[in-house]
Formats: sequence, C-alpha cells, structure tokens
Amino acid sequence: MEFRMVAPCFFGCEAATAFDVKSVGGKDVQVTDGRVAFTGNETVLALANLRIRTAERVLIQLKEYHAATFDELFDGVYSIPWEELLPFDAEFPVKGSSLSSTLTSVPACQSIVKKAVAERLKRGHKVLTLPENGELYKIRFSIRKDNAEIFLDTSGDGLHKRGYRKNSTLAPIKETLAATIIDLARLRYDTLLQDPFCGSGTIIIEAAMKAMHMAPGLRRKFLAEHYSFIPANIWQDARSAELAQIRRDVAFRGIGFDIDPEAVAVANRNAKLAGVDSKVQFFTADVRGFAPSADSIIITNPPYGERLGDAAEAAELEAILAQRLAENPVKGAYIITSDAEFEQHFGQKAEKRRKMYNGMIPCQVYMYRNDGKK
Repeated sequence: MEFRMVAPCFFGCEAATAFDVKSVGGKDVQVTDGRVAFTGNETVLALANLRIRTAERVLIQLKEYHAATFDELFDGVYSIPWEELLPFDAEFPVKGSSLSSTLTSVPACQSIVKKAVAERLKRGHKVLTLPENGELYKIRFSIRKDNAEIFLDTSGDGLHKRGYRKNSTLAPIKETLAATIIDLARLRYDTLLQDPFCGSGTIIIEAAMKAMHMAPGLRRKFLAEHYSFIPANIWQDARSAELAQIRRDVAFRGIGFDIDPEAVAVANRNAKLAGVDSKVQFFTADVRGFAPSADSIIITNPPYGERLGDAAEAAELEAILAQRLAENPVKGAYIITSDAEFEQHFGQKAEKRRKMYNGMIPCQVYMYRNDGKK
C-alpha cells in the first residue's frame, strides 16, 4: 500500500529532514517551509518513524481540498474511506489548526471533522453507535488559506521524544534540532565532539547515536504499531533491520561539561538510557577552564534567556567561550543561541549562519570552521 506522507519539522530543519526521508526510501520528496512531503509504502512509514532524526512526526495525508464552508469541510472528510483505516471501536480524537482561512474557529472545525468521520464509520461498519473504547487513532487537520488537509498521525508522541531523556535541565534543546545542527557540523563516525554547556547531554547523546548508526526511535513505541491496516511484521522487520545497523566499534567520542553537578548527573543517566554511555563522558566543569583538543568539533547551546535570566552574564559567558576557543583552536565550532547580539559578544563574525527555531524560540546557529572546508 502506498501512502502520501508529511513530516513536519522546525523551520531551518527542512534540508536535514529531506535527507532523512530519502535515506528511508521516501519518493517524490517535496520540501516546503516547516515540512517535507513524500511517498512510500508501509515499510517506509515504519522506517521513517524509527530513523528520521530531524522531523517532529510522520503523518499520512488522506486528502487535500478546498474548504471555505463547514459543508465543504464535512463533505471532504466524509469522502475518505475511514472504514478501511479505523475499526468500528477505534478511539479517534481530532486536533487541528486554521490560519488565514474563512473557517476561523478551530473547535468548530474539530467538531465538523469528528462528526464526518463518525458518520462515515457508522455507514461503513454498518453500526448505529461508535463505542470509542478500542485502539487510539489520532486524526489531524490543517486549514491554510481555505486549503484543507486531513491527516492520520502515525507517530503519537513527537519524534523528539526518543525515550532516553527522562530528566532534563531548564529550557533544553530539542533532540530534533540538535540532530540538525549535528548534520551541519558534518559529524563522522570518528569525530571527537565536545560541548562546554552540555546541560542534560542532548547534543552529545544525539551525536553518539548518529555516529553509531543507532536509529533514534528504537526505544519507543509509535501509534501506527497497532493500526489495523499495517501488518505487525512490518514493524518487527524494520526494528530488526535497524538493530542490525548499529555500529558499536566506531571511534566517536563525545565529552560534555557543565557547571551544574545535577545537570551532569542527568546527562550521564540519559546517556545510559540511550545506550551510548560507552562513547560519551560528562564532567562538572566551568567554561573558564575549557581547553578543547585541537582535533575536536564544538557544538553547544550556551545558557541564555530562561536558562540564565541575566543577559549581562550570558554575554560574559559568550566572551569567555570565545577566549577559550582562541587559545585552543578546534576544527570547528557550531553555536546555537537566541541571543541576537551573539557575534558582538563573541567578538567574531560567523562564516555562516542558519536561522532555526527551538520550539517557538527563534535562534541562529553560528558556524566557525577551521577544517579548510566552506
């Protein structure tokens, strides 16, 4: 069975997500702001959930059509053969959004979509009532400029929830965003990566997983694992294939530092839960003593905003980091921050910058390279 799928992602992550999609066999890939659409079968769907590092979820696009009235919205949803996708007892909550459209009330749109699905299911399954006490199927809709899209969510929890971060520090970087920055840094299986502001260890852990070819979704479940129209063996085979790809003999090393002992303890626990503790180490240390190796790459998210509170102190830390890197040159430094004056505090303009969002927070990745590559 072929599906048209959409992988929403944070703005700035689209290129990395498109690469991930192609790596799992996605075809007819179409990249637009904040999403990557593609086509694939059940195996591609399973692999996309298991392996994609940079997207937020994987949705099956069931229909796209014009909907400027509630009748048009209802009719479009009703035309979808829901009885082929959902059993009669399925629990099917509806969630969605509307932007720059005639249909402005999201709760009203939710009710219309829910009613249309229910009426089609009752007709298709030849029942008078729907108990909704069975397996969970999450339906999503998006209305943009009167263009409606109806989706079935295959992921459930966002893909950034890998299953290893049981605890985190204040305002942590999203796993999917960390994975995108790691792609920008051209991480290899033998990279030495250091992070002087490691927090709960997300950047180092994500890098280790990538270097080891460890699929980020292996330690969690997905909604579509119980969808009746996807054979269970698809998921079993996909997991087995991904487990066989793990390379535990790679030379990668990740070293993180943080001034907060509790953050370091959390990072070490997270690394163990992720299965990468043999490749990474976390230490309590002040950035003032940071002396990275010449053959290392730095990826870091310096404290700012919620994580620090004091803009002057944040500027001081950025200047200290610049001094430490000037005295200890490295192959490259990739620094993500929401501080709009970072380059002024750091004292050096970046060779490249990339605008991204950490959740709803606009950020920039400042890239400093010393490896002869542009």
